[in-house]
Amino acid sequence: MRILTVGAGAVGGWFGARLARAGHDVTFLVRPQRAAVLRARGLRVSGLGEEIALAPQLVTADELAQTYDLVLLSVKSTALDRATKDLAPAVGPRTAILPLLNGMAHLDRLADVFGRRAVLGGVAKVVTTLDEHGDIVRMAPPSAVLTGELDGAPSARVDAVRALLTGAGIDSPDVPDITAAMWHKWVFITALCASTCLMRGSVGEFNAVPGGTELARALLAEAAAVAAAAGYPVPESELAFTTQTVTTAGSRLTPSLYRDVLAGRSTEVEHVLGDLVARARTLAVPTPLLDLATLQLRVHQHRTAQQEQGAATG
Repeated sequence: MRILTVGAGAVGGWFGARLARAGHDVTFLVRPQRAAVLRARGLRVSGLGEEIALAPQLVTADELAQTYDLVLLSVKSTALDRATKDLAPAVGPRTAILPLLNGMAHLDRLADVFGRRAVLGGVAKVVTTLDEHGDIVRMAPPSAVLTGELDGAPSARVDAVRALLTGAGIDSPDVPDITAAMWHKWVFITALCASTCLMRGSVGEFNAVPGGTELARALLAEAAAVAAAAGYPVPESELAFTTQTVTTAGSRLTPSLYRDVLAGRSTEVEHVLGDLVARARTLAVPTPLLDLATLQLRVHQHRTAQQEQGAATG
């Protein structure tokens, strides 16, 4: 299988590195600046006792001239439109696109451009970040990719992708309904992003003060209520795991969206929170706390856009 990984950041770089190390034909579609870093340092992954150093196959958008069997799309939603345009030459009639973005809105965007048949459902479970050198650091044990056909039907291509991932040491269990799995991940990431951003601290920091745990639970309850109203209730086991994750004393866990806020960068607020609260309105589910978190992040987004515009014109 010829694999194109769109993006070589904390998520795409991690999974692509595992696949390349296992001997698969993996090419990374990256921006020129990222290409320069990877050509100089190689693709490096560390953490939890594992070290990977590769000289990756790289291609930039202007160099992309052939189709691939599998496209792993792992950019942030803020880069989705550009990435969709860049990867178009790589998509042929038999190409499967496996997006590893949070939320759901990207599915319609990809289907509009490439056709719904080309797009698989996908969920990434990995806790990684980029360090100051641009190297990937893994911070917690999960390493899994869930995938499936959006209509829920079994398919040979999904079986082939899961076998490829499993063979590279990436968990890829069979899931009966990938859309439900995507909703459940969406609830998890929404609760984590909203709680850390509203309270401006890691999970451990806001659980260390009075009211922090209660607010985290309330945010999770709102997100779970939206999923249930949409027809995808979160199973008790997953709800218990998410509850534990956002209420663990001393935890240093923070999502990338929160780290983007602290760094003054653009965030995925509309894709993660904005879309969820919009669906809540359609479903008549009240989400006052998630509305507040969304509003706060929109203010940040507006400020960031103004600063970027000023820098561009200055």
